[in-house]
Parts: sequence; C-alpha cells; structure tokens
Amino acid sequence: MDDFILRALAAGIGVALIAGPLGCFVVWRRMAYFGDSLAHSALLGIALGLLYGLNINLSTVIICAVFALLLVWLQQRRVLATDTLLGILAHAALSIGMVALSFLNNVSFDLYSYLFGDILTVRMVDLYWIYGGGALVLGLLALNWSSLTLMTLHEDLARAEGVNTVWTNILLMLLMTIVVAVSIRIVGILLITSMLIIPAATARQLVTSPESMAIWAAVLGLIAVVGGISGSVEFDTPSGPSIVTAAAIMFALLSLLGTLKRQS
Repeated sequence: MDDFILRALAAGIGVALIAGPLGCFVVWRRMAYFGDSLAHSALLGIALGLLYGLNINLSTVIICAVFALLLVWLQQRRVLATDTLLGILAHAALSIGMVALSFLNNVSFDLYSYLFGDILTVRMVDLYWIYGGGALVLGLLALNWSSLTLMTLHEDLARAEGVNTVWTNILLMLLMTIVVAVSIRIVGILLITSMLIIPAATARQLVTSPESMAIWAAVLGLIAVVGGISGSVEFDTPSGPSIVTAAAIMFALLSLLGTLKRQS
C-alpha cells in the first residue's frame, strides 16, 4: 500500500477518534450551527496563515479560539440572540477570509482542498497536529466528562453542584476549535461539522449511556473513514466528501433498520 494512503488512513483514524466523543456533546447540546460557524471562521485563519507565512493549523486555532471567546463575551452582554450572533460572526469571518485570500498573488494554494478536504495529500506534520491535538482534546474531555455531562443534562443543577458553567462552555468551544483546526485537511471547512454530528447521531440510535455513545461514535467514524478512503481510491472520488457520504449511508441504514424494528 502506498505511503500516502497509509498517511491518509492514519489521519482519518485520528480525526474519527476525537470527533466522535466530542460530537456527542455537539449533538446533545444542539451546537451543530456553532460548529458550522466555527468552521467558516477557520477560512480566515487559513488566509492569515498563508498571508503571513504562519503554520496554518496554528493560525486556524488562534482565529477559531478568538471567534469562540468573542461569541461567549457577546452572549454574556446579551447583545443579540445567539443564532444571530453566530450568523454575523461566521459570515463576517468567511468574507474577511475570502478578501484576505485575494491578496495572495504570489502564494499558491488550492481553495477547493481547504473547502472540501484532501486527505490523500496529508503530510507527516499534519499527523503530528492531529494526534497531538487529539491527545489534548481526549485528555481534557476525560478530565471534565462528569462536568460536561451534568451541564448537558441540566445547567442549573450543574451550577448548584459547583460546576463553573461559563468555563465549561468555553472549554467545550475551545475543544471544538482544536478539532476543526486539525480536521480541515481531512474533510474541509464545509464538511467538518458532519464528522462531529453524523457519527454521534448514528451512535445515538444504538446505545443509551453517554459513555457507550462516545465509544460507538468513534467506531462509526473509523468505519466511515476507512470506507470513504477506500471508495475514493477505487472510484477516484473526492476524499472528504467520500468519507462524509459513507457516514451518511451508515446513518440512513441504521435509521431505516431502527424504524423497521419499531414497527415490527
């Protein structure tokens, strides 16, 4: 097997392992729109990284973190409804990013690969970011699992139990920031949220406990990655969309089976 395919599989597996468990909280807390908005802001991080010669993963983490913290600050000030704030910030960041990209006259880049991913061009440095960031995300998730779960079930109860809900919300957003930044090469800006929500939504149909849902979300993400990359190599299709298509097919099949089982 060629080295670039092995690197692609390693990268996809790394993303699936971190996106699955984190995606459970995205599904439970109905944060899919925030995930999309965060991904849109990532384009500004990419543009600034290319414009100033910075590491793209690092610049994306910084910009996405600023986006998340700005959102929390505006939420606390109760300026506008959260969905309105997300719409303003996301589209502003996306537009500014596109404007910044227009100044890259002497820098070669493939906008399509950033929008939809190109896992087959993953380099070793990308693997370091994926597994380094993944270890940090999984470690913080494990340490704060009970607080995050309790806050997801009932925020007032979590506050009464001594959980700092503001900090926990910020932590969850920052963890999503890391996942978005390291996953762009895999499925791209426009599809990264799908890796967070589809495996988790699929796993939700199989299990009842939070822990088992997180494990199954990671497993289903792994299956989608292997199936998507295999299909991409076999049929010469775009790798990122192929992975998401595989995940969507699993969701559809399990939903159908679940419906038939309930009717029987």
